[in-house]
Amino acid sequence: MSNNDIIVSLDIGTSKVRAIIGEVTNGTFNIIGVGSADSEGIRKGAIVDIDQTVQSIRSAVEHAEQMVGIQISEVYVGISGNHIGLQSSHGVVAVQNEDREIGEDDIDRVIKAAEVIALPPEREVIDVVAKQYIVDGLEGIQDPRGMIGVRLEVEATIITGAKTPIHNLLRCVEKSGLKVKDLVLMSLGAGGLALSKDEKSMGAVLVDIGAGSTTIAVYEEGSLSATSTIPIGGEFVTNDIAYGLRTLTDQAEKVKLKYGCAWIDDAASDVVFKVLRIGSNVEKEFNQEDLAAIIEPRVQEIFHLIRQEVKRLGYNELPGGYILTGGTVSMPGVLKVAQAELAASVRIAVPDYIGVRDPGFTGGVGILHNVVRRFRGRNSGGSANKKTVSRSKQSAAPSQDSSKKPGLVERLKNMFSEFI
Repeated sequence: MSNNDIIVSLDIGTSKVRAIIGEVTNGTFNIIGVGSADSEGIRKGAIVDIDQTVQSIRSAVEHAEQMVGIQISEVYVGISGNHIGLQSSHGVVAVQNEDREIGEDDIDRVIKAAEVIALPPEREVIDVVAKQYIVDGLEGIQDPRGMIGVRLEVEATIITGAKTPIHNLLRCVEKSGLKVKDLVLMSLGAGGLALSKDEKSMGAVLVDIGAGSTTIAVYEEGSLSATSTIPIGGEFVTNDIAYGLRTLTDQAEKVKLKYGCAWIDDAASDVVFKVLRIGSNVEKEFNQEDLAAIIEPRVQEIFHLIRQEVKRLGYNELPGGYILTGGTVSMPGVLKVAQAELAASVRIAVPDYIGVRDPGFTGGVGILHNVVRRFRGRNSGGSANKKTVSRSKQSAAPSQDSSKKPGLVERLKNMFSEFI
């Protein structure tokens, strides 16, 4: 098995760190290994302890390595959080080939031209996503390669992030002995995997409910148009159970996973369990209805906040409705609560690959899906490799480098050459 055929994603979450190994052979993509470890050192999606996070990453990677029998050296890392920002940009270049056929170099140059934007010193570019290309005034082109033209333009979304969380994330992965191949926005990866083409074009909301935070991504007209993070998730449900049943958080988490139900009408009074009361050695018996009475109000609140946040972002009724993913949504009854609170069409997205058929794996598999799509888009795995490596180097360095004088002057010359 050649290393060129293998790609690895790293999803560093509040409750779990997941390493997923994918294999690309003859144009097909499969998941061949999964490693998971309890996440330490992360609170509400943010790294608060470097050493603990490094240990969690190592555990997840070792678990994945043992499953497949290979050594992982490079990973694509998922990034999310409330520091992520989206910015529209426009790039324009003259086609360089003598026969005016648009090639890979022209696309690279127009993307780089779109990337030249004014950014505050504390922020840097994570990725540039093309919404559409324009060739000699003709709009709506998704892939201009091979077309004939003089002037190539791109309408793009620039994904930016705060330097501190980005560099802390990179530091953790590098201290784990791994090379960061590229950073991938979790909402972008999960959206490419979980949403259909129609949902993206008509408008839909992807909601990833993790343990420590909930990420909202609004898709419209085929691309990501807004994103936001709410600092509330499945951990809050666990804490409510711990308070309500007067038990330890570890026990509350086990009870939630085994007996939890978010819709009280679906809970059974004859399903009983015992928990050790905090501060004593006495066990007390509860049933599933008691548990649902604690869980349902908190889950209702989470979806109420999601609906409010989507409205704050400026969206009301989106035809595609809401698509739910993340570990928390696998609890029975969550879908019914979501449908009642959001008053829209709601479905749960699950990756369709053996070994990862769980909403909690959507983000990690989505990262791989995003990478494979780029590889296929460039028709050559080698050229895609070079591109992602160069971008990861750029993200590790201050983003101001891309706007130094020689490059900018060259771009301006290209820009105005058609008008002279």
